[in-house]
Amino acid sequence: HVQLVESVGGLVQAGGSLRLSCAAAGSTVYSNTMGWYLQPPVHQRELVAVINSGGSPTYADSAKGRFTISRDNDKHTVSLQMNTLKPEDTAVYFCNARWGGSSLLPRGYRNLEVWGQGTLVTVSS
Repeated sequence: HVQLVESVGGLVQAGGSLRLSCAAAGSTVYSNTMGWYLQPPVHQRELVAVINSGGSPTYADSAKGRFTISRDNDKHTVSLQMNTLKPEDTAVYFCNARWGGSSLLPRGYRNLEVWGQGTLVTVSS
């Protein structure tokens, strides 16, 4: 049973930095992707950044040049370094991990997707 445990977000002033971390507790198999999504108030959840097991990242346009995603496969962790934060970055941030459908994976991991509980990031102007 895999659970994603996120670090606590926080309150930061515009222009500041914050680092989010997430650990896949109970995971023994590398996930295909790990990433971060955000959900602003009264909006749907949207991608911030994801990174595959090979270390290749994909960023939302709003995150490019400001955020850096990284992962440690051996520790089953993913981190998001957020710099030059803006008030519009204020949201609940969710960690996500996905495994593929390969028959080589243990049955319990095939097509598995897990979400963290969410952590609030507030950027004041």
